[in-house]
Amino acid sequence: MPIARVRAPRIDFSVLRAELELPAEFPAAALREAEAAVSLPLPAVDRTDVPLVTVDPATSRDLDQAVHLERRDGGFRVRYAIADVASYVRPGGDLEAETWVRGQTIYLPDGKVPLHPAVLSEGAVSLLPDVDRAAVLWTIDLDATGAIMGVGVERARVRSRAKLDYEGLQRAVDAGTADAAVALLPEVGALLAARAAERGAVDLPLPEQEIEPDGDGWRLVLRAQLPVEGWNAQISLLTGMAAASLMLGGGVGLLRTMPGPRPEAVTKLRAAAGSLGVGWPEGASVGAVVASVDPGDPRGAAFLDQAAELLRGAAYTAFDGVAPELISHGGVGAPYAHVTAPLRRLADRYATEVCLALHEGRAVPQWAREALPKLPKAMATTDRVASAAARGAVSLAEAVLLADRVGETFEAGVLDVDEKRGGGTVAIDDPAVQARCEGQLPLGTRMLVRLKEADPKTRSVLFTTP
Repeated sequence: MPIARVRAPRIDFSVLRAELELPAEFPAAALREAEAAVSLPLPAVDRTDVPLVTVDPATSRDLDQAVHLERRDGGFRVRYAIADVASYVRPGGDLEAETWVRGQTIYLPDGKVPLHPAVLSEGAVSLLPDVDRAAVLWTIDLDATGAIMGVGVERARVRSRAKLDYEGLQRAVDAGTADAAVALLPEVGALLAARAAERGAVDLPLPEQEIEPDGDGWRLVLRAQLPVEGWNAQISLLTGMAAASLMLGGGVGLLRTMPGPRPEAVTKLRAAAGSLGVGWPEGASVGAVVASVDPGDPRGAAFLDQAAELLRGAAYTAFDGVAPELISHGGVGAPYAHVTAPLRRLADRYATEVCLALHEGRAVPQWAREALPKLPKAMATTDRVASAAARGAVSLAEAVLLADRVGETFEAGVLDVDEKRGGGTVAIDDPAVQARCEGQLPLGTRMLVRLKEADPKTRSVLFTTP
C-alpha cells in the first residue's frame, strides 16, 4: 500500500533524456525487421493447456513472464513461461544491433525507452492474455521443503489466461479467492523465502520512491512492497538459480554475481543494530535479521539503509570452459543468472539460449556463445544509465516539489550518518523525500530539520539541523 502520496507540479523530464543521450525512435531498418518478425510461426510444441497467468504492475504491457503452480508428489511443480525474444530477433540483424545500443528498457515517469519496438515488446512477443505466444517454458519440480528435484526447459506455444496485477492479486489472496494458477503462491513463495534465509540470502524490503502521473502534474509516492511481490520474485529467483546450475554444469554461460558481505561490513552492521535497538540473536544470519525488521519503524528503516551497504559489487560474469572464481550472488546466497526478463534486459536473451542448448544436449549457437564475453561490459554500461535515469528523475521531482518551501521545518528520520564529512541522510514523510542533512544527527531517531536548499536546476535538496 502507498505510504505517502504528494502531488508535484508539471516536470520536464526531457532534460534527463538529453543528458543521458537516450535513443528516441528505432532506426527504420530495425523497425522493419521487428514488423516482419510478427508473422513468424509459433513453436510446434503446444503447452496451451497449462493455465498460466501473468503478474505485473497494472499498467504494464511488456509482459515477460507467466506462471502456474500446482502440487505434485508431496511437493510442487512450478511452470514459468518466459517470452521467447530470441526467436524474433535475427542474429546479426539491424534489430539485434540496436538492442545492443540500448541494453535494457529505461523507465522514466513520462514514458519508457524500450529495448525492443512496441510491435514486439507490447505486441507479438508479450505474454498478453487470451492469445497464443512463443515462450521458453521452465518446469521446475520442488520437494516439500522447496528444494529443486528436477528442471526442464523447452520452446513451446503457451497461452496466458489472465493479466493479474499486484494490488488486485494481494486483495484476492487476502480474501482467499486468488486465481487457481497462483493460489499456491503464498505457500511456495514463503517456502522459497525461508530457504533463501537459511542459505544467507539478503532481501532488503525498502520502500521505493516512485513518480506517478496526477492530472497535468505528478505525485511522489513512497510505496512499500506487497507480500505477493516478494513471493512472485521468489519464482523468478528460483528460475535464475536453475539456469545458473545448468550453465555451471555445462561449462558455459553468463552469471549474475556479487561478493558476499565483507566481515568488516557485517561487524559495522552489528554495531548499528546495537545502537538502534535491533535484536541480533546468536547465530542469526544477516538475512534473517533483515527479514525481522519493520521498514516502517524509523530505527528499522535506518538499519535497512545501513544493511544496503552489504549489497555492493553486482556484475555479470561470462565463462566458457572454466567456471569463474566467483560463481555466487551474495544477495541470493547461491549461483544465479538473469533469464526471466528478455523483453527488458539484453543479457537474458543470450543466457536463455545457452540454457536451452545445454538442456537439450546440443551445441550452444555460435551467435550466443560469441556474445557472452561482450555482455558484462554492455550490461554494466546500461545499468549505469538506468540507475542514473531513476535517481535523476526522483531527485528532480524532490527538488521541484520542495523548491518553494526553503526555510520550512520538517520532522525527519535519520537513515544514515556520514562519519567522515559529518551530517548524513534523512527522510521526511510529507512529502516522501530522502536527502542529505548537515549537522549532528543521531542515527535511527526522529528529529526536526530545516530545508536549506531545493534547486531543480541542479536536482539537489539539502536539509540542516535547526
